[in-house]
Amino acid sequence: MLTTVEIRALKPQARPYKVSDTDGLFLLVQPSGALLWRFRYKIFGTERKLSLGCFPEISLRDARRKRDMARSQIIDGIDPVEEKRQRHFEAELAAKNTFKLVADEYIEKMEREGKSPATIKKARWFLEQLDLIAKRPIASITPHELLDVLKRVERRGHYETALRLRAFAGRIFRYGFATLRTDRNPADILRGALIVPQVKHHAAILEPAKVGELLRAIEVYSGRPETIFALRLAPHVFLRPGELRHGRWTEIDFAEKVWRIPPERMKMKQAHAVPLSRQSVEILKELNDLARPNDYLFPALHTTKRPICENTLNVALRRMGYAHDEMTSHGFRAMASTLLNESGLWHPDAIERALAHGDQNRVRAAYHRGAHWAERVRMAQWWSDYLDELRIGGKVVKAGFRKRA
Repeated sequence: MLTTVEIRALKPQARPYKVSDTDGLFLLVQPSGALLWRFRYKIFGTERKLSLGCFPEISLRDARRKRDMARSQIIDGIDPVEEKRQRHFEAELAAKNTFKLVADEYIEKMEREGKSPATIKKARWFLEQLDLIAKRPIASITPHELLDVLKRVERRGHYETALRLRAFAGRIFRYGFATLRTDRNPADILRGALIVPQVKHHAAILEPAKVGELLRAIEVYSGRPETIFALRLAPHVFLRPGELRHGRWTEIDFAEKVWRIPPERMKMKQAHAVPLSRQSVEILKELNDLARPNDYLFPALHTTKRPICENTLNVALRRMGYAHDEMTSHGFRAMASTLLNESGLWHPDAIERALAHGDQNRVRAAYHRGAHWAERVRMAQWWSDYLDELRIGGKVVKAGFRKRA
């Protein structure tokens, strides 16, 4: 049985030699002077050697403890060499399969599946916000680690962002699970752990008389032509502000009186067709006569390579005297939705299709697009006529009218 004093007195020789301790433990003394712990054992009739480390990093006591642990494994039918090799393989695999690596792979998969550039850009932004766990092996990330990252975002008041980050992380963990890189999804455990912000509805004018006042204010507003025409067109077409301001002349079919918007520009990532009323066509033709040579309907002031900015219409509404809690550019959609539904003249599904609200059932969505097109064309013209009546102070349509055939 060796002692520490004896070990320190060992001298290297021209060839490696062994110095035994007990129960298969020995030191291999190298010509370089290195002292290597080895454990010799037999399992399933085969003699094997297990490396336990170097002296003095691994003391005599530690070497014996490691030997005893290996002997316990042998009794249980486990080969210590194979078990150690497996541990090293799993550790190496975990080090390579970081959260960022799996997330990058998932985002590349999204790209191959044809997801829009905006969706890909948002996914990469989400990944940047999760930088504190990005370099960690995905299989080692705990719910506590993920929650800490999310709470940091939440403490800054970004409640919606924190919720979206949890959902994004959940998708990465699910992908990692499906590709055998992890066996858990910490994001699922954190359901309900974050603050759910109250939904803030976009401010909108919903009273017919006040809608007329707004339309008259737009008529006399003095600003850039692009802004004026965008404000004039917005009430008629039910589009989201971003869909409106990014409009291109190639999307307008004057002959068919249709505005066809490609899926990548729509929130629901589905192509959307807008029937254009007589008034909408007139507004667009007036704009076309004044337009600078460019692709956009509403180009920015200093360049034709991008449209007016997202705050342009809201700023114009403020200059007209409408506060942010009274009317927004997004409020034109709520205005149309409310008054069209209250009129009782139109099928709710036709109104939903006009607003480009997505249907999760693709078959049903395709059916509704076809089934309600004729009604949407009639509704677009009726709505524009109604807006004209409100603008000139005409009659107000009351709820309860019988739906048109």
